[in-house]
Amino acid sequence: MTLIHDAAAWREKIAELPVTSHAAGEKVLHEGTKTGRLMILKSGAVSVTKGEVEFAQVNEPGAVFGELSALLDAPHGADVVALEDCEFYVADAATLLQDPVALLYVTVVLARRIDAANQGLLQLKTMLESGEPRGVIDSALDTIEGLLSAVGTGFIRAGAGVSGYPFA
Repeated sequence: MTLIHDAAAWREKIAELPVTSHAAGEKVLHEGTKTGRLMILKSGAVSVTKGEVEFAQVNEPGAVFGELSALLDAPHGADVVALEDCEFYVADAATLLQDPVALLYVTVVLARRIDAANQGLLQLKTMLESGEPRGVIDSALDTIEGLLSAVGTGFIRAGAGVSGYPFA
């Protein structure tokens, strides 16, 4: 059985959700808190940071924030901060994730993140075996860290497909 994400069904599903606005500089999600919400980017751009480290900048409509917190029943692991005025569809995670369309969307987000991280780890192993300089390896580690936190079209530096950010 092949699982196929139905983009039209997903867009229809989120179009039913309430929308919230956040001004540039405003925190959308706070590291260490539990909101029970999924935030789906409608417009704008955000930064995803843990501590003082920025993992990603996201500007792709449809990017999802808060999915790992919801799935693991854990606090958000990073801050999501609006880089410009943003709008988000807001969903109660427990309710939305009961819907097969939404659950498949989030599953694809997470699967793409794992796939990209696996590719990054393979590249890192190759670099280590070939004796690449420490600076190049550090850069590769930063890239892998970013891949684990953000993969998809919403990840400005790379990616294609469905977006998602685990620490949020």
